Amino acid sequence: MTAQAIKDQSQERQKQMLSDYFDSLAHAKENGRKVVYTFVPGNLTELIANFDLLPVLPEINALQNGMRGRTGDFIHAAEKSGHSEDVCTYVKADIGMLKAGNMGPTGQPLPKPDMLLLSYTGCFTFLKWFELLRKEYADCPVVMLHVPYQGDGHVTPQMRKYVADQIRDKVIPALEKLSGRKFDPDKLKRDLKRSSVAEDDLVWVLESARHKPSPIDAYFGGVYYIGPIFTAFRGTQDAVDYYQLLRSEIEERIRLGLGPVTPEGNLGEEKYRIVTEGPPNWTSFREFWRMFYSEGAVVVASTYTKVGGLYDRGFRHDPANPIETLADYCMGCYTNLSLPERINLIESYMNEYQADGLLINSVKSCNSFSAGQLLILREIEKRTGKPGGFIESDLVDPRYFSAANIKNRLESYFQMIEARRGRA
Repeated sequence: MTAQAIKDQSQERQKQMLSDYFDSLAHAKENGRKVVYTFVPGNLTELIANFDLLPVLPEINALQNGMRGRTGDFIHAAEKSGHSEDVCTYVKADIGMLKAGNMGPTGQPLPKPDMLLLSYTGCFTFLKWFELLRKEYADCPVVMLHVPYQGDGHVTPQMRKYVADQIRDKVIPALEKLSGRKFDPDKLKRDLKRSSVAEDDLVWVLESARHKPSPIDAYFGGVYYIGPIFTAFRGTQDAVDYYQLLRSEIEERIRLGLGPVTPEGNLGEEKYRIVTEGPPNWTSFREFWRMFYSEGAVVVASTYTKVGGLYDRGFRHDPANPIETLADYCMGCYTNLSLPERINLIESYMNEYQADGLLINSVKSCNSFSAGQLLILREIEKRTGKPGGFIESDLVDPRYFSAANIKNRLESYFQMIEARRGRA
């Protein structure tokens, strides 16, 4: 029997927030609420809330189902219906869930979408995913917000105007038509102010990993920390309260000189400080995490926790410029960065967090991350002189998590770090 995971107060609060959110989705139709299906990177959560609409985030459903061990059957059903083994497993898990009755991760039904709002932010798969959903929900309106790729590594005024004009001229009118409500710019400004307050506390928490020992794990723990702000809660008082609570917990851990909380209690000695690139595996998440903390390895910075916004590089939602700041947010997610900019970002993490090495988890079915990762690894090794490690798994397909193989590679990688230290 698996032991009950140890959780702190903030994690329990987030669990309740998510439970209440899925409950509101289950009863949306009977309560007269309409829902918008959209994605995490570049999501317009505050704008959707402006019209009292509820967001449904398909990749969140997939990863939550993955952590509950349900996605294997969903993926198998999707492949039987014709989807390739190489298709993103988030997509197949979502389609399989839909075909099985669209029961959400908490066992409650998810409502059909009243709108498909696609913000294309660095992942071409989103386009194909919404094509599949459009076929399933033929009467549902589709609105696409086209987001330019940061090919040259920065956002130009022309790019900002291009996205902002789409928000004003296409997205807002479509949301007004769907909801029967007029856009309320003052409400949006108030919500964006709350977003900015929560973002300040999130960044403080992530940057607390500069301490030795780090009071947090910025990858395995980090996926919990980013949950509210990357999903349905940005712009709400719930998010502000959650991040204040989280920050107070981390402040106390720093005061006491403690390392991160793991599912089995406080980490003992911090032996290795690692930066990670790529998403985690969700179907064996706790086992995957144990492979790190059992060796005293702490992730002090990760790229995955930036897929919903690069807040630690200065971005905050600006209530004084509500439409333009939404445009900047859409263009500023990690998956919308060029390969050279990703390398620069990782190099800065290696230096700022005094990391011992870079570890890449190459996800079989996620091209947005896996493309160019070996180049990233070699370039970071060259620039920093720190060793790189490479493991392979998948998002939510249990067939591609080989515990023995990953454990062997991790042990070899930590031994490599020790050897480099010895030579130094």
